Amino acid sequence: MKPETREGIRYSLTVFLAVRLGLLVLGLVAVELFPPLKPVSVPGWRAQPLPDPGWQNAFTSFERFDALWFLRIASGGYRAVSWATGGHPFAAALLVSNASIAGGLCVLYALTASERSVETARRTVLLVALFPSSFFFFAPYSESLFLLLAVTTFWAARSRRWAVAGAAGALAALTRNVGVVLAPALLVEAFHQRAEGRGSALPGIGAAVATGLGTLAYLAYWGAKAGDWLAPVVQQANWQRTFSWPWATLANGTYDAFRYLGKTNGGYWLIDWLIVVPVVGASVFALFRYRPSCSVYLWGGLLIPFSFVFADRPLMSMPRFVLPLFPAFWALAELTERWRIPQKAVAAVGAAGLGLLVVLFVNWYYIF
Repeated sequence: MKPETREGIRYSLTVFLAVRLGLLVLGLVAVELFPPLKPVSVPGWRAQPLPDPGWQNAFTSFERFDALWFLRIASGGYRAVSWATGGHPFAAALLVSNASIAGGLCVLYALTASERSVETARRTVLLVALFPSSFFFFAPYSESLFLLLAVTTFWAARSRRWAVAGAAGALAALTRNVGVVLAPALLVEAFHQRAEGRGSALPGIGAAVATGLGTLAYLAYWGAKAGDWLAPVVQQANWQRTFSWPWATLANGTYDAFRYLGKTNGGYWLIDWLIVVPVVGASVFALFRYRPSCSVYLWGGLLIPFSFVFADRPLMSMPRFVLPLFPAFWALAELTERWRIPQKAVAAVGAAGLGLLVVLFVNWYYIF
């Protein structure tokens, strides 16, 4: 193993362990630090009543909101890991999420150091791990696994390991529906490399097709199970998500962020806006700065959730959805370098936002 590879792994795992330990401590003390709201169960998985303070809160305080849906899935989908943990889906889901974010940070460092610079790689890993909504990476959610698979897809494609890229892309498409944007990204990358004189585009086309087959396999599963291949799309209506033009979503989200200030629960709209708007700005910066394949992935990953929104809170869940869009974090890292913002200041601001959102999340405030 090359010294620079060892250093990247060491740095990434150090950041992971530091944030993981901090979240364990925060989860332990944050329960009922604010007056808690009533727990919300989901069909097939009951939310646990808020417990008395105790060591178990270091872990169970992150069993909130959509985590319950993922745990319901994990009870059947992570059978091998559940078996290894004595039949406990919550423990299995935490293992999968935490192993994925640890691995994802390592691969992200390697990709960024290769594509940008070592300094940008260090800042990017720090920004991702300490982003205000990054606690979703460490909870029983799909963001960490998706990040690992997405960065692996790009790392493999850039080194022309197209079979690995196709496999990772297909798994990413199975992990989250937005993973389908990796298919056109791989297609663009394949033709870009051919234009650079790096060989035939055919293996890259194959990787793109494999990624598309991941989405197709998921839809086929629902066709067999429910008799409707488009059931996952149709079911969005149950979440009251409707189509919106992306620019209208951003405009409405901006209007609502300040319209509700000072009103009951008005802070939710402002929190969404304060997290999402800098990422959108960074994405504009990234648009023509990085490889076209990165722009396809970044803007595809932004525009899809921006187009299907909960009308009363247009930017709801976007602070979570932007987490795996690593080219935006490249841009944030390079902008903070350009503006000569010390890395410690970047870490302090991120940690402050992360701490606030964790306290709200574990007390069942509507951060999801």
